[in-house]
Amino acid sequence: MKLVAVLAAVVTLASGGFQTSPGLRAGVFTSGLQSPLAFVADPTNPAVFYAVEQGGHIRIVRNRVVAEDFLDLSAATVGGGERGLLGLALAPDFPVSGRFFVNFTNTNGDTVVARFRRLSAGIADPGSRFDLKWGPERSPIIQQPFSNHNGGHLAFGPDGYLYVGLGDGGSANDPGHRAQDPSTLLGKMLRIDVAVPDNHPNGYVVPPDNPFLKGTPVNARPEIWSFGWRNPWRYSFDPPALGGTGALVVADVGQNNWEEVDYEPRGAGGRNYGWLNREGAQPNPNPNTQSPPPAYQPLFDPIHQYSHSEGGSISGGYVYRGVSLGAAYRGRYFFADYVRQRVWSIGLNIGAGGEASAAGLIEHTAELGGGSQLGNISAFGIDQSGELYIISHSRGVVLRLFGDLTAPGGLRIVR
Repeated sequence: MKLVAVLAAVVTLASGGFQTSPGLRAGVFTSGLQSPLAFVADPTNPAVFYAVEQGGHIRIVRNRVVAEDFLDLSAATVGGGERGLLGLALAPDFPVSGRFFVNFTNTNGDTVVARFRRLSAGIADPGSRFDLKWGPERSPIIQQPFSNHNGGHLAFGPDGYLYVGLGDGGSANDPGHRAQDPSTLLGKMLRIDVAVPDNHPNGYVVPPDNPFLKGTPVNARPEIWSFGWRNPWRYSFDPPALGGTGALVVADVGQNNWEEVDYEPRGAGGRNYGWLNREGAQPNPNPNTQSPPPAYQPLFDPIHQYSHSEGGSISGGYVYRGVSLGAAYRGRYFFADYVRQRVWSIGLNIGAGGEASAAGLIEHTAELGGGSQLGNISAFGIDQSGELYIISHSRGVVLRLFGDLTAPGGLRIVR
């Protein structure tokens, strides 16, 4: 059997140098999904995952087989393009409470973040739906002026709070200047405490240490954690339970020139990541006429960027903390490009104050089977042990990564 494994050097795009890549490979973990966007492990059963399909279904994957619906929101969701059922996060107390949260685009094209509960039978209770009510207006939606840049990812941080990543509202070059507007939630990362009783009127409270509660450096919506996002397409926390730092790592999709990876040390809220005034680490060469200055400074640059000569739309992943890939990969951040069907990892050099710099970019595309095997990568996933999965949106397949020559559990080798 011929395994796809590239053991030779691969080009490092950031510097023009070379890095040696210990061979990685990919095995098909499950297939038969429809436009999957997320793959979430059940903390109560290592054989169970939840696959989020853009059209509105969350499917149970049990023992690597796509099984019944966990939740069907297809009637409430408009899918296609950058809309649909976009995110799923299980509450930290999910094994006890059964609570989980989803982000979807409703039939009017607006964002809904809703809470549900799992029944004892192992599926969701549709009747438990509660749409979070935003701000003093208690609006059950976050209005989206355009059909793109919905963001949509949800993740719980090591602090137990829910992080909600929202794009700038769409079109091109943020015509409403929303990513730098303190009065709107769009173009921001939100941080909320959803550990409230079921009868709480909003379904969340603002954590007391959120950075803008004191009105500095700007008077902003209290839910906001950070500014200056164009379309954060997948972010994750370096998992402390597996030896990680707890840092937040975000992939932000660019406009015409640059895709970027941003790194935020644990608890370092209040930052401004620069969009629309910057794309990547550069001044935006295509701003709207009379674009205002940033809401506040300084602006934080990404730790890594790549140009549109190398890709077209970044999909964020995870800092690897598993064991299957080998010690050489522990602490490396994996990410992909959706358009060019490419996968890379970067090393993270952690310095003073927990700040990181990127080094040693390695491309893994060829050794993982190339674009024909990877397809258009929408996201990554991890299991309870920190092992890494790739979600192929176009192929409806989830791949698991390995670093040795023997696939456990009967996984099919990609070749």
